[in-house]
This record gives sequence, structure tokens and C-alpha cells, in this order.
Amino acid sequence: MPSSKTSPARPTLPTPDGQGLDSAEAARRLAADGPNVLPGSAPKSTWTIVQGVLTEPMFLMLLAAGGIYLALGDRAEALFLLGFVFVVIGITLVQERKTQRALESLRDLSAPRALVLRDGREQRIAGRDVVRGDLLVLHEGDRIAADAQLLDGQLEVDESLLTGEAVPVAKLPLAPASGTANAAPASVPAGPADGHAVAALFASTVVTRGVGLAQVRATAAHTAVGRIGADLAATTEPPSALQQASRTLVRRLGAGALVLASAQVLLGWWWNGRPLLESLLSGIALAMAILPEEIPVILTVFLALGAWRISRQKVLTRRITAVEALGAITVLAVDKTGTLTVNRMAVAGLATAQAQFTPEGARELPEEFHRLTEFAMLATPGDPFDPMEKAIQHFGHQWLAGTEHVHDGREPEFEYALSGEILAMTRVFASGGDGEHLLATKGAPEAVADLCHLGAAQRDAIRQQVEDMAERGLRVLGVARGRWSGAPAAPGFDPPWPQSQHDFDFEFLGLVALADPPRAEVPAALAECRRAGVRVVMMTGDHPATARAIAQQVGLSERPDIITGAELEALDDAALAARLRHVDLCARLQPQHKLRLVQRLRASGEVVAMTGDGVNDAPALKAADVGIAMGERGTDVAREAAALVLLDDSFSRIVAAIRQGRRIDDNIRKAVRFTFAVHVPIIALALVPTLLHWPVLLLPVHIVLLELLIDPACSIVFEAEPEDPGLMERAPRPVADSPFAAAPLVFSVLQGLGLAALLLAGQAWMVAQGWSTEQGRATVFSTLVLGVMLLILANRDLSRPAWHGVTDRNPWLWRMAAAMALLLVAVLGLPWLRTLMGLALPGPGGLAVGGALLALSLAWLELVRALTGRSAGSWRGAAGAG
Repeated sequence: MPSSKTSPARPTLPTPDGQGLDSAEAARRLAADGPNVLPGSAPKSTWTIVQGVLTEPMFLMLLAAGGIYLALGDRAEALFLLGFVFVVIGITLVQERKTQRALESLRDLSAPRALVLRDGREQRIAGRDVVRGDLLVLHEGDRIAADAQLLDGQLEVDESLLTGEAVPVAKLPLAPASGTANAAPASVPAGPADGHAVAALFASTVVTRGVGLAQVRATAAHTAVGRIGADLAATTEPPSALQQASRTLVRRLGAGALVLASAQVLLGWWWNGRPLLESLLSGIALAMAILPEEIPVILTVFLALGAWRISRQKVLTRRITAVEALGAITVLAVDKTGTLTVNRMAVAGLATAQAQFTPEGARELPEEFHRLTEFAMLATPGDPFDPMEKAIQHFGHQWLAGTEHVHDGREPEFEYALSGEILAMTRVFASGGDGEHLLATKGAPEAVADLCHLGAAQRDAIRQQVEDMAERGLRVLGVARGRWSGAPAAPGFDPPWPQSQHDFDFEFLGLVALADPPRAEVPAALAECRRAGVRVVMMTGDHPATARAIAQQVGLSERPDIITGAELEALDDAALAARLRHVDLCARLQPQHKLRLVQRLRASGEVVAMTGDGVNDAPALKAADVGIAMGERGTDVAREAAALVLLDDSFSRIVAAIRQGRRIDDNIRKAVRFTFAVHVPIIALALVPTLLHWPVLLLPVHIVLLELLIDPACSIVFEAEPEDPGLMERAPRPVADSPFAAAPLVFSVLQGLGLAALLLAGQAWMVAQGWSTEQGRATVFSTLVLGVMLLILANRDLSRPAWHGVTDRNPWLWRMAAAMALLLVAVLGLPWLRTLMGLALPGPGGLAVGGALLALSLAWLELVRALTGRSAGSWRGAAGAG
């Protein structure tokens, strides 16, 4: 069915001066009414964060241990331990604030924006800065920033957010005599649900068609969506697969910690004959050692800060979970226009059956091309959104200025939109009385030629002209004109418009060729994708020859095969999947074709990232593993459907985001390996002495001090790790590969078991030599603290020995080493602290034993790396293997 909605030029201002609000008045209203944000989106308060800390298992165990020390009469130990409660709260607050600042900066970037008229000119402002009385300029794909009244233009609006009805609602400005009927309804259902062409527009609804000018009536909580409730505004992102896996693992380890700690208490009390409270302390120490509380912190901090780092590459992350998928992308499906090209369309030539015109070097437009240019302009909205249509209008005004062929302000009575069935659009204009109408059509040359019912010879001539232009990388449109004498309309009714453009008779006028040169940085970025094992597929609506020419210019693919939308429709899913294995170029595509291509690629096991900019691209963007919207030319709908937004629409930014995603994935794996490796010796030193009837080696105070080293190592040192040199020289990781899989965890456990065995052997030797409990504990504890540093170095890069990483750039590595040194100096050098910790000076013998244990630990870590390091990172093969 044809559409009766036109896409008019930007509406004229109904205000007397045509200026909109001035900046000073807008600022005054913003101060009076507050920002245009819905309730329920406030950041976490400090008290909320503290409450979360108070309910964590580690905090509760600290409180229990402190209470037991008080019961035993050890006030110094109790106060020292309970003092760490505030240290833990402080560290958590710092981490939460750092994460929150990163997320807030992303939210500020991703907040909806609005095009308003202020101070007599169009301005793009943040949606939160829209105020009552602002004039909104609305285009297709915009999300309306506030409740407003349509003053001029014609729109169709998707109000399903408010009404649940999927059919767009027509919007027309009310006549001046309508009075207060323009006001927004008091209750939501009375406004959008009636389905009539009313002037009321509602915040958070989407313009699906048309151009309009509207005046804001209400903002923030006073809008219809604000009155519905804060639940629409407070969007909670579901946990990612990695976060869910980590939570499951932590819960299981927590249950295991409870069982083992209970057994430890019973063994110490019943088997070793220790006092019950001392056995409880030993059990709490074991539970603290087992619980890997760092894992949730790693994922939260790394993903949030990773998204912030990606935003510095001008790629906005709208969904944090997309950061995980970036490292696994195997196929990158990109549009041509604006992504591979600069998106600066310009008319590069005109062609009729008899002649051709190139604007470069010309002084005037020959008369024979005036009519072609005139009807190309008539077939284009006066204030278009599309860069190609902007280029047509600019060309016409440049070359036909001062002639009768320019018809600024002339609005169509009817419009046939571009559709999947007919790749052409027709605008119908009144032309005299008695139902006379003028038709202006533009679109794909083959579609326009078909509407003109041309003979085979003419079609072949046009096809050859198009091929010649397209092979130079030009985008080609056909233009036609026609006349129609319809039955006069009854008063108050539209004429009976024909059902299809095929019902008209057209005259083919010629071809318009447009140039959009490739971006300079694209060839290098495509080469980097190939080295990284990421296949790039072009999905464009352009002519196949144009797609092939641009692909050759940028080096996208050497394979000549190309598939068109028409060919795609003729293939079943199995045949299409087989064809896609050998094709990198897809042309003459409609949005539904892109959706099917994405679905087939994913069904074949690929991890797909896809770019899109229009309203109709939203389903494909949602279907992709990582949807990427265009920030400059994309619609609000596309941006909201996507996981990432390119702020400058450049293809090289996507490659930079993939690089960052791989780096984040690497660093998460390093931190997880380190976390599990470092917990194994702590668990062993807390558990084994009870089984061997030794004195307790690690008490809760020791484990708390170790946690103060482990937490920053995970959330700061590993997060700041630079990318590996061969990061983009290897294949994407398998999508099912997880840092919590068996291979990396076995690697970590082996690292930790070796350290545990060496420390326990050292303790056994010291017991046999008759060393005091305090001296042996000091030696083991000091060696364990320095062993934490060894584990950091050993897990930074499995491809080389640990000591090679000493000179690598990481601003936090040596700060961490200095913190460890200060901790040991304080614990062993301050007599009161040494006594409180149950330690003694190790002496020369202790230093010798500690040094020997560290050397043996380093040798063990290198042996484990040499034997199993490859399997722990087995997915890191060469890109060609992917």
C-alpha cells in the first residue's frame, strides 16, 4: 500500500521571530525545572555501597574473627582486625567509585540527544538539557526527547512503549482553531491510544516516518512516560555469560569453604585438642583463604573500565556485556557508505541517452541536463537526512540557481516510498486543476527503467552506462518523470491514488552518479583485520559493480564473487550458508536481507559484529553478537538497538575496539589465573598444619594482609596491563572459551600447589630443626608475600619467562612491589606489630631459607609454564588457523 505521508522540507517556524528560545531563557528554564531525566536513574549512594560491603561473606568473617579475639582477651588483635573492616570498606568504595565514574561518563555520552531550534539556528543538545518551550526538529528515527505538540509537518510515531500497539500512529498539526485540544492528555491512554491524527507527541516514543517541528510541553517526570513510573527509566542490564559463570563458581567455592572450614574447626578441637575459640579462628582463616572474593571485582572493574577505555577510541559502549564479545568476533559485517567511505556524497556526473556531464572543470550545466537535475531534486525532500539526497539538492541549487527549474518549498501531495518490491520512490505534485499531477521518481536504475516500460535495447544501453559508472566506484540513480490525471477528489477527501507506482506511465530522463571516496585509514584497518583472523563482509544496498569497485580500492577482498538481495531470496538457508563461505560482498540488500545474513552467519558458528544506521537496521543490529550503530548519521533507534556506537562512523574505530576487547579479555584471564593460583598456597597453609598437628601458620590477620595485596593486584595491576605484542596477529578466541574453563584453572592450581608444597616443605624442615613457631611463621609468611609478586610476574605473559616482564611498562607493577616491601618492613620491623602478628625476626637463617624457597618457587613456575602454559592459552593460534 502507498503511504500518504510525505517527507516535507523543514517546517516553517510558527513563532513570530522564527528564533525559538534564546540560550539565556533556556538556561533559566533548565535551572527552574531541572534536567529532563526520568526518575530511577540516580547512581549508587555511598551508604548503598557500604551496605553491600556489610553483607559480604568476607566482612562477616572479619567481624566473627574480631569477636573471637575479644572473647580470648586479645584486644590488640581484635582492634587490629576490626580496623581492617574500615580498610575493606575504603577499598570497596574506591573501586566502586572508579567503576561508577567510568559508567557515568559512558551514560553521559550515550544519553539521547535532541535537535532543537535556539537562537535562530539548529543545535544538537543532550536530551537532559531540553526544556519547556523548546522547538524540536524531528526526523525519521528520532526518539522524542519530551512531551510535545506538533506545530508543523507530518509524522508517524511508534508509541508501543506507552500503548503496546505496534502500528505507528499518524500525527498532524491541529488547526489554530483547535484551541486547547493540542494539550497533552491528563492520562496516557487517552492520548496515544486513540489512533487518530492528533498533535500530541510523547517522550521516549520513536518517529518512524516524516519530518516535523514540535514545541515541548512537559519534561522529565511530568511527561506521560514519567507518570507511568520509574521502572521504565531504570534499566537494569542482565549479567553477562562470564559474570553468570563466575557467580556460579564463587557460590560453589563458598559452599566448599563452609564445609571445609567446619571440618577444620572439628579437627582442631577434637583431634588436635585445641581450645574451641582457637579452632574457630583456624576455621575462619581457612574459609577466608578459600573464598575467591576477587573474581566478581575483576569482572565488574575490568569490563567497566574497559568500556571507558574503548570510549577513548571514539567507540561508545552501550551494553557492557559487548566488551566480552569483542575478543571473539570472527566476522565483521559493514555497510559501505560512511563506514568504508567518508560519507561526503557529491554528484560526480550526469548521463542521458545522448550525452554525459562531469561537473569537474565545467562552468555551467548544459541545457539538456536541466530537466534531469530538476526532477532529481523534485524526487528528493527539500531538507533531506540522507547524504546522497543532500548531495542532489546541493548540486541542483549550485547549477540551476536563478532558473525556473528550482522549486523550493513545493510540497508533494502524495509519496510512494522505497520498498523491497520496488527500489524507487515517487513524489506526486499538484499540477494545475482537474486532477492533473506531476510525478518525480528516483531509485535504482533497473527499477526506474522497469517503471518506464522500456524496450530491451534501451535497457541494455542504460545497463551498460550504469556498469561503466559503477566500475569507477560511483553510486548510480535513475531519474524519471511522469504525469497522471486522477479523478478529482471530493471535498475533504484525498484523490483515489493508484495502489502502485507501476500504475503510472513514466519517461526515463537519465542517470545521476554520486561519488563517496574511501576513507584513507580503511586499507590499513582491513589488513589488520585479516592478520587478526577477522573476516570482513560488505553489506550494501549499492549496485554490485560499485560494491566491487570500492572493495578493490580498499583491499577488502580478492574474491570476485558477489551475492545480491534477489539471489539471496532465491536460496534456502542451507544453500545461503554454503554460498556465504565463499562470498565477501553482498549488494542490493534490503534491511530484511541483512537480518537473514546475520542469522545465517551466526548459525554457522561465527561471532558477528554488524554496522547499521537506519530504523530498519535495528532488527539485524539486535540479532548480531555485537551491533554497531553509526553515531554521526545513525538514527536514535539504531543507536539504542546496538551494543556499540561509533562516534565518528569510521571503520578503523571498530578495529580499535576489537583490539581493546582482546586486551581486556587477556587481562581478565591473567587476573583470574593469578587469583586461583594465589589462593592455593593460602588454603594449604591454613589447612595442612591442622592435619599434621603443627602450630597454626596463618591466622585471619595474616590472610587479611594478604587480601590487601591480592585485591589491588587483581583490580589495578592486571587491569593496567598493556596489550601483548602479537595481540592482532592471532585468531579470535573460540566463543565458548572461558577463563573459568578446565585448562586455565588446572594451570593455576598447578602453580599454587607447587608454591604450597615448597612452603610446607620449608616449614617441615624448620620444625625438624627446632625453630620457634614465630620464626617459622615469619619465614613462611614473608616468602608467601614475595611469592605473590612472583605469581603476578608469572601470569603476565605465558609465552616467556617471568623475569622478562620486569622491564615491561605497567605503571602499577612497581608500585605493587613497593607496597609489598613496605608491608614486610612494617610487619617485621615494628616490634608491636610483629608481636601482634605472632611473628619473630627471621634472622640470617630465615632469610636464607626464604631466599631458597623463592628460587625454587620461580623454578617451579617456569617448569609449569613450559609444560602447560600452551594449553592454558591454547586458543592463541595464528590468525590463519582461525
